[in-house]
Amino acid sequence: MTKETGPFSYPVEVDKIPARGTRLRVEPTPSDRDAIAQWLDVREVTEMQAEFQMAPVGKTGLFRVNGRLTARVMQTCVVTLAPVQTLVDEEIAMTFGPPPDDCGDEAAEIEVDFHDTDPPDPIVDGAIDLGAVMVEHLALGIDPFPRSEGAEFALPGEPPEAPEPKANPFAVLAALKQKR
Repeated sequence: MTKETGPFSYPVEVDKIPARGTRLRVEPTPSDRDAIAQWLDVREVTEMQAEFQMAPVGKTGLFRVNGRLTARVMQTCVVTLAPVQTLVDEEIAMTFGPPPDDCGDEAAEIEVDFHDTDPPDPIVDGAIDLGAVMVEHLALGIDPFPRSEGAEFALPGEPPEAPEPKANPFAVLAALKQKR
């Protein structure tokens, strides 16, 4: 099985995070932003940065990641196809932990209880990928149906009524035959 990677990766090894925690500022390069824009199918990601606070949660093997993502994205208006600038400002609050024990059965069922708290996201290869976290939160923060200011979608007018169908000649003959 191959590990799928996204358009931007910024792995932080968990064994290098001090017990008191650490602060990080992550800002993708212009080429990374171009790859992110292509990945998300938007015109352009003109700005993108995130501030993170990472800290272990006691001696549980869990790590808490809090932060804020800010970005400026150029999208396409769904009505006029004009460029639309979207500002994204997303809070990030996630918990990471060791991956669940792999029982080797890929077809194993996963039980989900919507009243329980979410399980921690897995730490992959001993690292937390802050780049993937940023792309995920950017995808959640952009408008799925952007509209330029004043763009209104007008429903097409009522379709013209279909003309009255002509009588089927065989139906006319059948009706004459029944009159006899």
